[in-house]
Amino acid sequence: MMARGGTNSSLRKYVGSIKDTTTISLAKVNSGYKELDIAIVKATNHVERPAKERHIRAIFAAVSATRSRDDVGYCIHALARRLAKTRNWAVALKTLIVIHRALREADPTFLEELINYGRSRNHMLNMSHFKDDSSASAWDYSGWVRAYALFLEEKLECSRVLKYDVETEHPRTKDLDVVELLKQLPALQQLLHRVLGCQPEGAAAHNHVIQLALSMVASESMKIYSAISDGTINLVDKFFEMQRHDALKALDIYRRAGQQAEKLSELYEACKSLDVGRGEKFIQIEQAPTSFLQAMEEYVKEAPRGSTFQKEQCKGRKAQTASRTDQRRQSWWLRSCLW
Repeated sequence: MMARGGTNSSLRKYVGSIKDTTTISLAKVNSGYKELDIAIVKATNHVERPAKERHIRAIFAAVSATRSRDDVGYCIHALARRLAKTRNWAVALKTLIVIHRALREADPTFLEELINYGRSRNHMLNMSHFKDDSSASAWDYSGWVRAYALFLEEKLECSRVLKYDVETEHPRTKDLDVVELLKQLPALQQLLHRVLGCQPEGAAAHNHVIQLALSMVASESMKIYSAISDGTINLVDKFFEMQRHDALKALDIYRRAGQQAEKLSELYEACKSLDVGRGEKFIQIEQAPTSFLQAMEEYVKEAPRGSTFQKEQCKGRKAQTASRTDQRRQSWWLRSCLW
């Protein structure tokens, strides 16, 4: 059985190599973007190792600020085509890594055009049916590829809602009004939900290419969490003046933040145990005090339901909860420290 498994693996690698060589040969003859197409194939080939940096840099050069939007659009189309055609976990994962790195490192027009591409066509990152069942390990890798694609798809949606990329720009949630907070915080929490879904299982936990991608996800999660933290502090500061409808939404956000904080701590522990993000200083996350959550729940029961709100009606309640607000400020959100 072991010999047969080894033979199948060798044959599969040989076939993958032939496919890459054939694709490169066709690009040399038929493509108007020959150099870019070749770089994409080489950066996302069937070799089960991280791509060589020079091939990724060649792709980034093709989507730089000096290039036209048509060039950027072609690059995205070529990556989408590569992703749609493959049934190999290594090709799919390395293509997703190129997309993720381009979102982080390339010109912002890449993000804009990627969002536009998703609007005009089926979502290129929808890989819910992707599977590589060539081996038990490949099956585990496929599960992680699907989770990673969901994270990247949610990253695009979150950027569309926020109108900026939380990874590359400074979070703005601490200065938002209630309307924007109630729109942006759920988007950020859904993105963090996809981060939490990227905790690898089985053989995926020990795959070097997956660990490389996971290190980027874990690094990005700290900025997502920071944006949620800033926004939640802002939201809580406004909470005791909210109408009941808004207060219920804010309470759900606060509860979910606590639940996600616990799971994010578990993800960081898993990353540390796998030596993922070596040298990365993951933030230490503390749970919110239950006393403050209880005060919020009590407020919701008696919060005004009308379309107008007289501030003097809540002055007494705000005074009663001031000490709890101070307790909250000194606890969870403002006192995250580095490991």
